Amino acid sequence: MDVNNHMEINNLEYNTEREKLIIPEYGRHLQKMIDQAVEIEDKEERNKVAKAIIAVMGNLQPHLRDVPDFQHKLWDQLFIISDFKLDVDAPYPILTKEKLEERPEPLEYPQNFPKYRYYGNNIKRMIDVAISWEEGDLKTALTFTIANHMKKCYLNWNKDTVDDKAIFNHLLELSDGKIDLRDSTEDLSSASDLMRGKKKNYRSNTSNKKNYRGGSNNRGKKRY
Repeated sequence: MDVNNHMEINNLEYNTEREKLIIPEYGRHLQKMIDQAVEIEDKEERNKVAKAIIAVMGNLQPHLRDVPDFQHKLWDQLFIISDFKLDVDAPYPILTKEKLEERPEPLEYPQNFPKYRYYGNNIKRMIDVAISWEEGDLKTALTFTIANHMKKCYLNWNKDTVDDKAIFNHLLELSDGKIDLRDSTEDLSSASDLMRGKKKNYRSNTSNKKNYRGGSNNRGKKRY
């Protein structure tokens, strides 16, 4: 065996022996570039090299160009690959390891009422708004609008009649007892009025189908 070949074999690096890539998509060469940039003593020179590396990263990840804050994302990735050791001036707030590992605040999930899923989650928000309003004609109008919407949702789900008292009881429960229309002398809209728009849409769809079928029967006829 040639001596030079023997030396090359001894100098081979196996992937299992190499340092683990922090973001593998960029490859080992770019990670080495960043590691070398960290070692540069002159900060001005480090800044120049960092900008050059950002340009290379942008060319390696062209799909990120459609992502909002494309450059910001690249700078964040630069600091991540450097294990947050790179000291340069960035055009964006510098990402720190603590910030990256910080747990996001828990999201507030919409309140669900398993018994009344057919009303949807937005109905609770509407009720909360009505509760916050001062007593008066506007609040009364809003509460009856909500009640009518609830009745329509119920009819969409049940496809049957529903007594106004049932809607008023549901509204009382969903508002934690703060909206009580049980003693009201005013009735909600009738089921036929609430579902009229839906029936019109159904009729228009069926008529369109008839017209389409009618058009198909005219095939082969002479046209003058």
